[in-house]
Amino acid sequence: MKFAILFGGASYEHEISIVSAIALKRVLKSPSTFIFLDADGNFFLIKPENMRSDHFSSGAYKKDEKITPVQGGFERRGLLGSKRVDGTDTVVNLVHGAQGEDGTVAALMEFYDIPCIGPSKEASVISYDKWFTKLYAKGLGIETVEYSLLRIDDEREIPFDYPVIVKPLRLGSSIGVSVVRGKEDLDFALDVAFEFDDKVIIEPFMEGIKEYNVAGCRTSSGWQIGTIEAPVKKEFLDFDQKYLDFSRTDAVAAAQIPKELEKRLIEEFKKIYGDIFEGALVRCDFFEREGEILLNEINPIPGSMANYLFDDFASLLEELAASLPKKRNIRPNYAYINRVQSAKGPKTGSSR
Repeated sequence: MKFAILFGGASYEHEISIVSAIALKRVLKSPSTFIFLDADGNFFLIKPENMRSDHFSSGAYKKDEKITPVQGGFERRGLLGSKRVDGTDTVVNLVHGAQGEDGTVAALMEFYDIPCIGPSKEASVISYDKWFTKLYAKGLGIETVEYSLLRIDDEREIPFDYPVIVKPLRLGSSIGVSVVRGKEDLDFALDVAFEFDDKVIIEPFMEGIKEYNVAGCRTSSGWQIGTIEAPVKKEFLDFDQKYLDFSRTDAVAAAQIPKELEKRLIEEFKKIYGDIFEGALVRCDFFEREGEILLNEINPIPGSMANYLFDDFASLLEELAASLPKKRNIRPNYAYINRVQSAKGPKTGSSR
C-alpha cells in the first residue's frame, strides 16, 4: 500500500513534523508520497530524494509541484487541466501541533472524503487541550496529576508547594515548559508559557516518579499494542530531547515491569482510546506513583508515529488503513422541499 505522508503545517512544532516524516520514510517498506504543508496553507508534492531537512529550511521546497486537495485525494493543476496525484488516496496525518492535532487536518480530510490515519476532529479536541484531556480522563475514571488552570489575565497565584511545572495549554514537544523551584522564578516561567498560549496548566512537579509510554490502535483484527517503554531522561524531556526523540527508528527494549502493572497500563490505554480515537495510532504517557497510575498526556500523533515501539510497523500501518472508519454518505434528495412545493400547487403568473 502506498501512503501519502502529510507533514509540516503552521505550528511551533513544524520542524519536528519534518523530522518525523523523514524518519517515517526510512521505516515504511513500500514507496510513499510526501505532501508538505507550508505555513501559508500551500501543499507541495515532495520527491522522496528531497526528503532532507535542509530542503525545507532553505525554502527549496517552493520549487516543488503545488497540489490541491479534492474529493477523494489530491490533484495537480496546469494549463491543460487537472490530474489526480497517484498514491494520495490514504493520508497519514503527521502534522504535529496546531493544524494537525487541533482537528484542522481531520476536518479537511473529512470534508474532501480522503481516508486519513490520524485523530478525528473530536479526538483532536480532547487530546490537544491539556485541560480537556484531564476532564476526559476524569469522566473515564482515570486519575491525572493535580493541576491548576491559569489564564493570562488571572492573578499569578498557585495552590501548590514548589517545585511545580508550567505548561502552555495547547502545545507539545516541551515547548514553553518550565520547572519552577521557587516563587522568584514563577513570573519568568509564566511569561515564557504565555508567549505560546493564553492559558497554562500548572502541576506539582513529582521528582523520582516512574514514567511509561503505551502506544497502539484498534484494527479490524483487534487491539495492536506496542512495546511498553520506560523512557530514560532528565527531570523532563526538553525540546532538544524531543527533537531527537521524534527521529527515532530503532526498536526499544521493553520496560522491565511486573505483569500486573503491564496489564493495568494496557487497560487504561484501551479505556482512553475507546471509540473516539478509532482510526488513529496514539501514544499515552503514564506516571506510576506507589502503585497509582496517572495519565500524563495523550499524544494523538506521536513522534515518527511511535514506529520504534512495534515489531512490524509498516504492516501495522497497512492494517490500520484497511480498518479506517467508514464515513456515512449523506445525499440530499430534496423530498421535503418537493413536498412543500407540491402542496403549494403550480406556480402562477407569466415569466419573462
